[in-house]
Amino acid sequence: MTATLFGAAYSVYVRIARLALIEKGVAHDLVEVDVFGPGGPPAEHVARHPFGRIPAFDHDGFILYETAAITRYVDEAFPGPALLPSGPQARARAAQVVAMIDSYGYRPLVWGLFVERIRAPAQGRLPDEAAIAQALPQARTFLAALAALCGDGPWLAGSELSLADLHAAPIFAYFTLTPDAAGLLAPHPGLRAWWQAMAARPSLAATRSPLEP
Repeated sequence: MTATLFGAAYSVYVRIARLALIEKGVAHDLVEVDVFGPGGPPAEHVARHPFGRIPAFDHDGFILYETAAITRYVDEAFPGPALLPSGPQARARAAQVVAMIDSYGYRPLVWGLFVERIRAPAQGRLPDEAAIAQALPQARTFLAALAALCGDGPWLAGSELSLADLHAAPIFAYFTLTPDAAGLLAPHPGLRAWWQAMAARPSLAATRSPLEP
């Protein structure tokens, strides 16, 4: 059986899917797709993903897009350690964290802070201070809510690593490169401890973004 992921190594959402595959021990290929190139997404990619986004996933002809769907499929279709808790409350908490990240965390932490603080200077442009100012209170609210849900941890949805952790990790990998991260995380020792443990996992090293120093 062959598993192929289509997308770009710098993408947060491609990395989430890669983390799930690696944590499950699934051999797979990453096929780089540039959806921002001249002419937009390649036609062969649009055939896999009609919205022209990344990632897309192919498992022996079964095509999926949307990262949360891909990671759930990887967890259920392949042997290896379970990436969702067994109890209904813990499973619901993991799903809640994933949805929170998508709805309230990704935009301020990645686009508002990482892109403007780190990528803008690297690309030779001035940071958009208005975007940063808008992102900061949103980031505070998100981090406080996430910290409140984590409880005693050590992982975001309980005592075992789950898809919630894998969904958050690539976003934190970018966010923690910003000068804002230390202050924003200071009130949340549980999140700081979680990130330290998550950042040390071999799967994070194996999927290191080309945008990380």
